[in-house]
Amino acid sequence: MRILPSVDAALSRRGFLRGAGVALSLPWLTSWQGRVAGAAASAPPRRVAFLYFPNGAPMKHWVPEAAGADFTLPFALEPLAPVRDRVLVISGLDKKHSRRGDGHYAKTANFLTGMPVTKTTGAELSSGGVSVDQLIAQSLRGQTPLPSLELSTEPVVSGVDSNVGFTRLYGGHISWESANRPVARELDPRLVWERIFAGGGPSDPRRRRLRGNLLDHVLEEARDVRRQLARDDRHKMEEFLDAVRAVEQRLDHAAAADRPPPDPAALGTSPPAGIPADPAEHVALMLDMIEIAFRTDSTRVATFMFANDVSGRNFSFLDGVSGGHHELSHHEGKEEKIEQYKRITRWHVEQFARLATRLAAIPEGEGSLLDATMLFCGSSMSDGNAHDPDNLPILLAGGGGGTLAGGRHLKHDGERPLCDLHLAIAQRMGVTAESFGDSTGPLPSLDANG
Repeated sequence: MRILPSVDAALSRRGFLRGAGVALSLPWLTSWQGRVAGAAASAPPRRVAFLYFPNGAPMKHWVPEAAGADFTLPFALEPLAPVRDRVLVISGLDKKHSRRGDGHYAKTANFLTGMPVTKTTGAELSSGGVSVDQLIAQSLRGQTPLPSLELSTEPVVSGVDSNVGFTRLYGGHISWESANRPVARELDPRLVWERIFAGGGPSDPRRRRLRGNLLDHVLEEARDVRRQLARDDRHKMEEFLDAVRAVEQRLDHAAAADRPPPDPAALGTSPPAGIPADPAEHVALMLDMIEIAFRTDSTRVATFMFANDVSGRNFSFLDGVSGGHHELSHHEGKEEKIEQYKRITRWHVEQFARLATRLAAIPEGEGSLLDATMLFCGSSMSDGNAHDPDNLPILLAGGGGGTLAGGRHLKHDGERPLCDLHLAIAQRMGVTAESFGDSTGPLPSLDANG
């Protein structure tokens, strides 16, 4: 006879449902707070995600004219309207160590390190140091099943860009365990799903395909636990299980969709087997993976590259766009190219806003999942035509556990290192370092009293 799990047994500190070799980690529920060894109820943990889009942004259509709270969203940022009060638009941050070197690679590889990138054909990689996401992940090691998630939608491209003499490997990595060791990214959302719920890293030989849907393995225990939860938590769990089912169905649909023939003109953008054929759906699924991972506290640190730098992804799926991203970023001041470039930039902001909106709708503790999260989004250069590493396009959404006050444009006059923001984020995630990269100190004014 099967013994029904008690809520105390099933809702341990980690809160897992188990079945057939998989573990479904539950969201933060009030019912288990304070039940473990008489512990006091605690605030939800803080999370951080770093989202990167390539090829810069048309800054005239990105930077608001007014500073402070009384600003108007320019064209590229208009999708932020539903979460405007939760977002900081941060301008005037620079990466001085990217002012020499090539057009792209010396800017992408150090997006999260801020330090000089070694010019190499591939034998001796160096991003200048550990990236801020990995610094945070190292400080949190052991607190979650996965130290961090590194996601992208395009495979890393090898070889050397003969125009600049840099290895193309730099264009596919923003996360660095050390200066010489980039962290492998996962491209297949189904494999990310398995990593979250079945364990193992991208190259772990124990990884296997889940047989059947995840909920099929744990549904019986889920029903048992659900009956023992308080009413509000029962509703939260119902919503969570519905969300899991919906994502699984989309994963199945994406895997079954017909795939177009590879595009030889688009460097590194022909998706390998198992990758969704629709690039917009691919991005959406990867952002859903971050949402699920944060919701279940499977990890508290994530990075996502919308695409590699120098990506030639064709954006003809957008109204008014008929070309590749990299090509259009080299607009040469031509209005017809700028128009398409700004629409592509706006699309990236739409995806960021969608993730922020979804996190804001998930109750957690006395607030929402977004309240406990910091969502960083930006590019490694400003205008793609100029390859300018100064006045970078940067957004920061969320509450950071009560340490961020959004709804403002924080305008800096230049020469302020991007690493000042990285340091401020790291400290909010519990890192005790007083400096990072080329920082001069943590960026002030992120909260209302800063």
